[in-house]
Amino acid sequence: MFSNMPRTQPILQWLSLFILVELCLPSHGDVGTAAQYDPPYIPAACYGSDPSQFPSSNLFAAVGDGIWDNGASCGRQYLVRCISATAPETCVVDQTVQIRVVDYVPTAASNPSAGGTTIVLSKTAFGAIANSSAASINIEFQQV
Repeated sequence: MFSNMPRTQPILQWLSLFILVELCLPSHGDVGTAAQYDPPYIPAACYGSDPSQFPSSNLFAAVGDGIWDNGASCGRQYLVRCISATAPETCVVDQTVQIRVVDYVPTAASNPSAGGTTIVLSKTAFGAIANSSAASINIEFQQV
């Protein structure tokens, strides 16, 4: 009686269910763009010319208006990962960095490689998640 049922039907049902579940899951973070900036990094909006504001790992960033929160973001930490870029193979697959906010983008001592970015990463942080020759990347970020 059931021998006429194609064997692929149960597989397609499971695949459809899997895709539906993946589409309905909430995002793990916010999405934005990131650029990079080179030294000199001081003075910075958060802590002026105090060099101790920078983590020894050099994983830090300046943030734009959407994150700045009138300076309340100073010292906050974010997990950042590259999700796409205009050039193929720009992102380092499955790589995430934890950065510390030390500056505000309009007051960054050096200009970002691309304007209008959500987060401007130090050269070290940017290079950890993407090809450093890229001007900007699309990122997913989440406050820790």
